[in-house]
Amino acid sequence: MTESRFLNVVKKLPRVTLDNLKPNPGAVKRPANRRGHGNKGMYSQRPKRTMGQNLYNHFHERMPHYGFNRNEELKRQYLPLTLWNLQRLIDLGRINPDEPVDIAALANCRGLNFNTKDTNYYGIYLLEQGANIFQARVNIEVQVANELAIATVEKQGGVITNTFFDRMSYLALTNPVKYFLKGDPIQKRLLPPEELVTYYTDPKVRGYLSDPAEVVKERQALADKYGYTLPDITKDSKFDMLMERKDPRQIFYGLSPGWIVSLADESVLKPDSDLYEEWAKM
Repeated sequence: MTESRFLNVVKKLPRVTLDNLKPNPGAVKRPANRRGHGNKGMYSQRPKRTMGQNLYNHFHERMPHYGFNRNEELKRQYLPLTLWNLQRLIDLGRINPDEPVDIAALANCRGLNFNTKDTNYYGIYLLEQGANIFQARVNIEVQVANELAIATVEKQGGVITNTFFDRMSYLALTNPVKYFLKGDPIQKRLLPPEELVTYYTDPKVRGYLSDPAEVVKERQALADKYGYTLPDITKDSKFDMLMERKDPRQIFYGLSPGWIVSLADESVLKPDSDLYEEWAKM
């Protein structure tokens, strides 16, 4: 019965001809309206711009800027240095603990990757990882340090100082040979900007512009906080080395601003005029 009913329906349908052939609904796509974008090229498939929008701007350039991510590439960065890595470099003999440790010493030992390209580094950040194994007595100069890292260095009888270096001074310390080959007099280190003056004048972080008498009090206060006996560095055989400091305008140890280092002659040229000495102290 079912087959005979379908056959009757087919018999009543019109014959298939070219006149009654047509595609199913939705089978044919209409051509896209490119509106002058062209048929080929890098800009043919770009989205159409709206009113007041530049067609060639990237999508992230059209996003709003907020305070926490504005000028991110201009913010100061610091290369991390852990106490574990510092102790490792000392044990390997790459760093001499009998001499002051600064950016130049860490750059010469090839222990850190001082990549000066596409970075905005301004110094070293001393971290507390490895505080339980650190046993060296050093005079280290960094730019930022954690409280536990400061306590670990002072617990072993060492001294730590947080100092500011501008970008030019940082590049000079990371590659002194390139800096001296220019043949120019050694420049003065710049003072910290206004937003960093409070940090580098704080004796709690051992700022290099803080009062030395207040630093002594904070050393004892930190020892009382962490429960260790503060060693008396005045009776240490390395006392002269531990108390060695750079002038706020000085970049290299033993070299003052205005001097010229000749690598070919292996000599240092010092100016005779008193004007250069006054300029270096300003």
